[in-house]
Amino acid sequence: MQIRLKGTHLELTEAIKTYVQEKMDLTEKYLGDVQVINCDFEVEKSLPGQHKGEVFRAEVNLQVPHELLVVEKTEDDLYKAIDKVKDHLEMAIKKYKEKLRDKRRQAE
Repeated sequence: MQIRLKGTHLELTEAIKTYVQEKMDLTEKYLGDVQVINCDFEVEKSLPGQHKGEVFRAEVNLQVPHELLVVEKTEDDLYKAIDKVKDHLEMAIKKYKEKLRDKRRQAE
C-alpha cells in the first residue's frame, strides 16, 4: 500500500516511517479485494504549553470506493497512537466491508 506520510511539529525519522509502513501493511489483510484509492497518514506533536507533557496525534485517511475512512487518536507516546490508529482502522474496514456485503444482499 502506498502511503503519503506527513509529520507536523516533529521530524519524520526512518524509524517512524518504517513503523507506520509496517502497521499499515498489517491492515491490508482486512482490505482483501477492496481497492485503496488514497492513503494519507499524519503524525503530529502538540505545541509546547498546549497540554501538560507531550501529546502525539496520529491520523489516517483511507479512501476506498464510495467512502473515506478517517481515524484519529491522541496518546502520550507516538508509537502507541500509531498502534491505536491501526487497531481502529481495522474495525472501520470491517464495518465498511460489512456495509458492502449488506448492499449486495439487498440488491439480490
